[in-house]
Amino acid sequence: MAALGAVVPLLLLLGLSLGLGRAAPPVVLWHGMGDSCCNPRSMGYIRGLLQRRLPGTYVLSLRLGASALQDVENSFFMNANDQVREVCGQLAADPHLKGGYNAIGFSQGGQFLRAVAQRCPSPPMLNLISVGGQHQGVFGFPRCPGESSHICDWIRKTLDLGAYTQAVQEHLVQAEYWHDPLREEDYRKSSIFLADINQERGINETYKKNLMALKRFVMVKFLNDTMVDPPISEWFGFYKSGQAKETIPLRETPLYTEDRLGLQEMDKAGKLLFLGVEGEHLQFSEQWFCATILPFLQ
Repeated sequence: MAALGAVVPLLLLLGLSLGLGRAAPPVVLWHGMGDSCCNPRSMGYIRGLLQRRLPGTYVLSLRLGASALQDVENSFFMNANDQVREVCGQLAADPHLKGGYNAIGFSQGGQFLRAVAQRCPSPPMLNLISVGGQHQGVFGFPRCPGESSHICDWIRKTLDLGAYTQAVQEHLVQAEYWHDPLREEDYRKSSIFLADINQERGINETYKKNLMALKRFVMVKFLNDTMVDPPISEWFGFYKSGQAKETIPLRETPLYTEDRLGLQEMDKAGKLLFLGVEGEHLQFSEQWFCATILPFLQ
């Protein structure tokens, strides 16, 4: 009995050290263009899936606005910097997140959550998973999701008329990560969001330090994507400057070779992961999500 009495506390200690019975860290979700926090066919479904597969885990699906409808509208028309600022406030005020959280951004939510990681280190983001995020921006909207197609037609016309004008930059979200490889100087000078978080106008050492604090930065690219132009932006690549045909991977971009954002150092440390999935933009199976994404959250 004495020997058994010694073994039981040891087993309990091992169980605690292995994290048995503990919930996974909290998860924060940020939806994409034309979506909302709680759509039962998208973010609402993902939130429920995470709660089922990670019992006891706190899952926050971000909402910008007083309603789901306003959340959708803000994904088009609320200044991205204001969105990031508001989300930073939401995260800082949430007691569930004070010990840190994992983040999953879908489409434009991927680059928005990266901005959160760079600008708002408290509470700490542990892992950032970008599912179809466009980290070098876009240069076209060849296709738009379902009910939002009429809005996207208007967006195309507006971007063609003046993506880098002050009025468009301040009031059209997609203009704020519009990256014209034929007008690189205009982009660097006038982009109020993407050029800033990608260190195009100078090096913000705080941005670099905060991003490098991530345990992992996972980027998922959709291998049959016809919505994002160019799709390689989902892996932080882009068009070679001065033309819009040939693309280059992240490791050949000045952002990486000059290590302006710490991505080269993160890559060498094994913190960058580039994953591909067959399918159109944001089209993936539950099986793929559970097999591929869940392990990063546990």
